[in-house]
This record gives sequence, structure tokens and C-alpha cells, in this order.
Amino acid sequence: MSAEVQVYRDGGTGRIVLDRPRALNSLTHGMVTAVREALDGWAADDTVRAVVLTGAGERGLCAGADIRAIHDDAKAGGAGSRAFFRDEYRLNALIARYPKPYVAVMDGITMGGGVGLSAHGAVRIVTERSTVAMPETRIGLVPDVGGSRLLASAPGELGTHLGLTSASMGPGDALLCGFADHFVPSAHVPALLAELAGLTERAGLTDPRDLTDPRDLTGAVAAHAEPAPPAALAAQREWIDACYAADTVEEIVERLFGTGVPEAKEAAEQLLANSPTAVKVTLAALRRARTLPSLEAVLNQEYRISCAALAGHDLVEGIRAQVVDKDRDPHWSPADLSAVTDAEVARHFAPREDDELGLA
Repeated sequence: MSAEVQVYRDGGTGRIVLDRPRALNSLTHGMVTAVREALDGWAADDTVRAVVLTGAGERGLCAGADIRAIHDDAKAGGAGSRAFFRDEYRLNALIARYPKPYVAVMDGITMGGGVGLSAHGAVRIVTERSTVAMPETRIGLVPDVGGSRLLASAPGELGTHLGLTSASMGPGDALLCGFADHFVPSAHVPALLAELAGLTERAGLTDPRDLTDPRDLTGAVAAHAEPAPPAALAAQREWIDACYAADTVEEIVERLFGTGVPEAKEAAEQLLANSPTAVKVTLAALRRARTLPSLEAVLNQEYRISCAALAGHDLVEGIRAQVVDKDRDPHWSPADLSAVTDAEVARHFAPREDDELGLA
């Protein structure tokens, strides 16, 4: 087990606590391995009735992968990052199909890899402190960890807007877009976790969606839940759906600037600040994700894209600008949307010898 993940029993629940608070619990390969080992062990343990995922500290569940490590590895060829992505995406698939209730508390910052560890679970909780995002285009990557499936499944074109701009969601928007199920005030979370521990110790739970007893797991969560804050994106649906339904990124930008809506202009500017290559590949990935039959199929696609990004320019440059040097001035290559060819986009989806996850 990794020293950066706490794994223990609390009544009838198995507790996983991401414990790297100074780094916003960003994921290392060792942490992914530790979570996988815990879940594999508990799957066959009849005394563990449910699993609960939380993050140490008060700032967030998980800010994503340790992208500084990815930056350094990509410069050295990317073999370590390919192995990390392979194990991470396989873990995401396991969480989505886990045979016991998997409860994720998305308190505070939950981005990228943190979404992958939480938003595929059976019971997903946000609080008033939650900030949920798939901000990959900001660093020259494409939404991964199954995030492209979540974004593609969001109402209308909300997911396209979020994926291309790297915009964040508050708790109301996370519920609206299908990234979460319940809003529980952060002050209520400790009592909820204590109740789940006692409840699961007394009762043999299987799938929370099949239970009808008012004291079952979902009933306990609902008892602590409250109405969520309003979804900010709900009021923006008209221009978002109209603009992002366009066939190309260039047309999306043109429509955004042409609406006369200040929020649309801001979205266009955010999009244009991100990696042109990553933005174009993201649009293609989201459109393809809508037609793929399963999360596993989407993860296979994402792994292929991530391997291609590791071999490109923008991922290393984006992480340099945002995290290493922090100058917030990435020099993308190509620098403009018009210079990103269809062939370059297609390269990210082309089969490679080492880019298969083997997920059915």
C-alpha cells in the first residue's frame, strides 16, 4: 500500500482516504495501485458492505494526476506515464462496475483524475465547497479517466462547453451535468460517514439502487442531503446549445463571439487560450464518445489519445506553463486553430502498438 493512501475498516465500510493534502491529493502511480489493491481485496470480503472514498484535508478530494511527474516523464519518452494511464483507466472501469456500493465524497476540488475516482461510483456526493472540472485542454491534454463519456452524456451541449473551455462546475452544475447525485453540506459529512459505517455493519447491502428499506444506504444519504445551490449553467443553456452544436471548433468560436452574450464571449476567449490541438481533438473525442457503447470503449479511446498526446508538443508545454514555471504563457504548436489539420486530429485516434487497454 502507498503511504499516500489510507486504507482501513470503519464498521462495515471500507474506507479509502487519499492522503496527499499538500498536493491537493493529486494521484501518483503508487496511489492508483493502492486503491486498486484495496478494491480488489474488498470485492470478495463479505464483511465489507460498501466502500467510501474521501480526501485528506479540507481543500479537495483530488486535483487530478501528479502532472509535474507526467511532465518530467514525457520529456524522457513517456513510458512511465503510459503505464500510469493504463492502470488509472483500468481502475476507473473497475469503479464503474464495482460489485458493492461505492460512495465518493467530492468535497472541495475534484478535477481530472479525481473525477475518474469518484464520478463513476454508485453514490456521488458534492458539498458547498465542491469544484468539479475536466480542465485538460488547459494543459494540452484531452478529457480522460472516462470524463469524455460523462461530458458527452451531459444535457445538450453543456459537456462540450465544459470540455473545450476547461470551465469548472459548482455543486449545482455537477448535479445538472450528471457528475454527482446528492448535495450534502460539508458539516453533515462526518455524521453521514458514521451512519454508513454502522448501517453497513448491521445489514448486508448489495446494490444501493435495489434497496427499499428506509434505513438503507441511499436512504441514509438522502436523510443528510439538502437542495443544491442553483446550477449556474442552467441559465446559459440557450446559447451553449446553439453555439456548441456546430461541426467545427472554428464555427463554435464564431458563433460564441456572434451571440452578443458576455458569457459566450468569455467562453470563446477561454477556449482560444487552450491548446488548439487539444481543443480540436476534444471535440472529436466527445462526438465519438456519444456513439461508443460503453465506458470501457471510451476509456480505450482516451488511452489511445493520451498516448498520442505524450508524443506531442503541447502536453509538456502546457504543464510547464501552468505548473512548472507558472508563467501562464504556453507556446502552443500549432499556435492557431487554423493550423491544426484533420490529419493531426486523426493521429490521436490512430492505432498504436502499445496503446490498447484490453478492456472489453
